[in-house]
Amino acid sequence: MSDSVRPDGPEDSEDDPLAHAVWRLRSRGCWEDAAALLEETAHHHAAPALHRAALLVERCMYTSGGWTAAEEALRTAEALAASDDERGAAACERGHLAYAATVLGVRDRTDEARAALGRAAALIAPSAPARALLDLRRGLLAENLTDTPDSAQAAYLRAHSAATARGDVLLSSSTTRHLAGLALRSGETAEARQGFAESLRLREEAGFLVGMAPALASLAEVEPESEAERLRTEARRLIRLLGGVPAWLAARLETDG
Repeated sequence: MSDSVRPDGPEDSEDDPLAHAVWRLRSRGCWEDAAALLEETAHHHAAPALHRAALLVERCMYTSGGWTAAEEALRTAEALAASDDERGAAACERGHLAYAATVLGVRDRTDEARAALGRAAALIAPSAPARALLDLRRGLLAENLTDTPDSAQAAYLRAHSAATARGDVLLSSSTTRHLAGLALRSGETAEARQGFAESLRLREEAGFLVGMAPALASLAEVEPESEAERLRTEARRLIRLLGGVPAWLAARLETDG
């Protein structure tokens, strides 16, 4: 399972009060409130429409709800997109929404996810900042829907290199975590432990509170049982603090407990 991420992290909001407010709400799992701050301009301009759609798509991944609102926001963003970059970003969000619906068991939309991410790849230039997020999402599809871990690793590595070069802490935390997951899948426990610990550190640095529980749970998979239980207990505490999100992880930890 994966959480979601966009490049609009804390480093993008330092000089913009609205962006900072949106980030603070998003980082605490208040996606609907964050999207509401963008609603007025999102009806007329592509950039806020895309940002608002991305927030609502992320809410779907974390809560397994809000699908209709995300679809409506995406249609608005698609209608306003005028450049290849904007159309590519909208396609990337559509692909991620389809991926989320599939991986969460809502409805199998694998073909739609593959087609949308392929369309995004054709529109977003290899050197564009949005390419790193696209590569991460193509990696998620390869790992979790088509079971091609070699392709997933190549995509994660491209995304990680670009995120690191840009100083994108939040995106780097996700690429590091998913590369660690592939290492664990290959039996490389020490490498996985190092990656999961680094991903957790990066999320703490970014202040991405809503993403902390998945990072804690991942690290728990490779720690001795006493430490693993401490990490899972902390993950459960954060999930309760945030009202039960991520929903998929809350259900899993309840079963484990």
